[in-house]
Amino acid sequence: MDVSFDQLKSMVVFAQVIEQGSLSAAAKHLGLSRAVVSYHLKKLEAQLEVKLLNRSTRSIKLTEAGIAYYERCRVIAEQASAANQQIENFKNEPEGLLKITCPVNMGLQTVIPALNNFKSVYPKIALDVILTDEVVNIMKEGMDLAIRGAPLPDSGLQAIKLATLSTCICASPQYFKQFGRPKSPSDLSHHEWVTYKLTSGELTLNKAGRSYTVKTQGSISTNNAAARTSFVEAGHGLGRIPIYDAWPKIKAGLLDTVLDDYTLADINVFGVFPPGAANSKKLRLLIDYLKEYFSSRATLNYLQKP
Repeated sequence: MDVSFDQLKSMVVFAQVIEQGSLSAAAKHLGLSRAVVSYHLKKLEAQLEVKLLNRSTRSIKLTEAGIAYYERCRVIAEQASAANQQIENFKNEPEGLLKITCPVNMGLQTVIPALNNFKSVYPKIALDVILTDEVVNIMKEGMDLAIRGAPLPDSGLQAIKLATLSTCICASPQYFKQFGRPKSPSDLSHHEWVTYKLTSGELTLNKAGRSYTVKTQGSISTNNAAARTSFVEAGHGLGRIPIYDAWPKIKAGLLDTVLDDYTLADINVFGVFPPGAANSKKLRLLIDYLKEYFSSRATLNYLQKP
């Protein structure tokens, strides 16, 4: 069966409907109306004389034939995107849009300064930056790069390590004045903590080849790293805080650290991106730039107490 230009377009639309999860989301991603997307699906099923989707008002589900056909359509869409990226790489000056997402506080403290510099070096690359502590569905939202504290096991996604960030245990001077300073890991479980919901409730410290694991709990928990630091600064408990966030407040006398002779596990920061996206020259430039930027910032990894 010969494939017409119109059918190729319908195949790409069909692939996007599956990847975006709904006709409305696919329409938004493609810049089409929902009616046009629906038209392409109906036309495609009529041409193939087979049902590809079972649709209801709330969901879509692939038929057996639809599953097999989608795999072929997905490859075609990816190959078309790769062809555009390959042409882009021939341009002397990279241009185009990069959609980036990262956690709020990490973004404000480390990523936005890096992107400011990157934008100055590559002015023709447009940036769409989404700061959120929620895990964004990269494929569905059309993201080029997600910056995360772990390489999440999303199916088909690729990841590259961008940086290693150190952390420290902090509290405010008034908290230590009122409740005393922990002198050993075993003391930590008897203190009030401001806990971060996106991490486990356990903390492991290491010294001289030995590990000490303690449970952290308290009356305040949050899913936002900046809020955690604010609560700790206000004297509501101890907190495990990245050094890039804690260091300015330590210098200002607003926070102080404890158990500095013990080490905590570092936070590995990864760039996560869709399959094939690494073929994009502008994305490769951004990833390389971020790696170099993070590695050159000593205060991301070293605590130099005043």
